[in-house]
Amino acid sequence: GGKANELAQQKADKAVVAVLAPICVDKFRHAKNADENLGKLNAISYSWEKGTYVSQGGWATLPGNAEPNSAVAQACAEMLGTVAK
Repeated sequence: GGKANELAQQKADKAVVAVLAPICVDKFRHAKNADENLGKLNAISYSWEKGTYVSQGGWATLPGNAEPNSAVAQACAEMLGTVAK
């Protein structure tokens, strides 16, 4: 029971991130200074710092939430990194 519930929760969390990360990317691309922000993002070496940058920029804070979602921010940063190259 416990392990099955844990696995189900992990799958649900991944599905939520997969749906919300493209929204974060869209918010990032339509923000003021998007090109400048993308340059700053790409200049960051470590992937976790890229997620932090996206979180701090507010792009991973989704409607109805006061705080950014760190998993969405990380996925968003990864998506932006692959699109930019």
